[in-house]
Amino acid sequence: MSARAPLSPNPSPPGGEGSALDAASPPPAGGRDRERGSTATTPPLLEVRGLTKHFPIRAGAIVEREVARVRAVDDVSFTVARGETLGLVGESGCGKSTTGRLVLRLIEPTAGTILFDGEDVTGLEGAALRRLRRSMQIVFQDPYGALNPRMTVEEIVVEPLVVQGGTTRADMGREARRLMDLVGLPAAHVTRHPHEFSGGQRQRIGIARAIACRPRFVVCDEAVSALDVSVQAQIVNLLQDLQKELGLSYLFIAHDLAVVRHISDRVAVMYLGNLVEVADKRTLYTAPRHPYPQALLAAVPVAHPRLRRTRPRLTGEVPSPLDPPPGCRFHRRCSLAEDVCRTEVPALRDLAPGHAVACHFAERTGGPPPAAA
Repeated sequence: MSARAPLSPNPSPPGGEGSALDAASPPPAGGRDRERGSTATTPPLLEVRGLTKHFPIRAGAIVEREVARVRAVDDVSFTVARGETLGLVGESGCGKSTTGRLVLRLIEPTAGTILFDGEDVTGLEGAALRRLRRSMQIVFQDPYGALNPRMTVEEIVVEPLVVQGGTTRADMGREARRLMDLVGLPAAHVTRHPHEFSGGQRQRIGIARAIACRPRFVVCDEAVSALDVSVQAQIVNLLQDLQKELGLSYLFIAHDLAVVRHISDRVAVMYLGNLVEVADKRTLYTAPRHPYPQALLAAVPVAHPRLRRTRPRLTGEVPSPLDPPPGCRFHRRCSLAEDVCRTEVPALRDLAPGHAVACHFAERTGGPPPAAA
């Protein structure tokens, strides 16, 4: 499927990769050779402070009025360093994708501040916001719905250049072929339409479009969730190769904990619009301190029957973001909950450099999920 030579030292071949998601495999060099916590000495590329998004629900036949609010994202703060991948995980409906779109200003935040390369971009409009798009791009989840079926691949890939302007038609044609080669697709296929490609190939086209303007930051919004496992491995390897070659930073949104562990430097766990734990991946996967990440990791199947994990018990259902519970939003499902959890919202506080937890009793909950022999 790919005519492109692999960039990383140990990728799987593009035409038939096995699983590349083994957590023990070493990350590629070039900016991902160490875990990055919040204690990095260089300023982050992206800094988000108190990001909030509430969607109003209106009713009324003649005069509409607000009757409720969906609290999709509430007071979320995090950073992404240069050349870093921050994984964002959580259950469906917890606000992950909304957070990614808020960062890119695809939807407007209710409150909060977004700093990109030290500049406050929260209030940018018009030409200033369009210029920002050169540096911040997105890869969507659905490789079928994200591409216009009436456009050729060349038109799709160079569309960001058309919007930004300043590029001749001849240069766009050359750039389209260069981008196709960069993502591992034959340059001769630029005249084809999206329906002539497989799902994995379409996602490669989506990635080519995202990097057309040479961005520094890319949101990967469930970029591999709709693909087969072997194709997921190909796309993950491609993203790592491009990160190494182009110096990209990623916000990688996903459900699959194995994929997130493979590609991420740090991981943030989200629950009902709040971040509950942020740490480097080694710490989060071996010694989570919040009961919710502990339950997520304990639920991952283990191949050996004698190494089955004892899962922390989660009771009840996920509350509605229309009416989130007071205090800690996880307290109704947490076996450790006490009265303070029902009344006071736990702050996302540092337990160690680069490891933040939003739990009143985080000091009690350390250690990996227990295993039963």
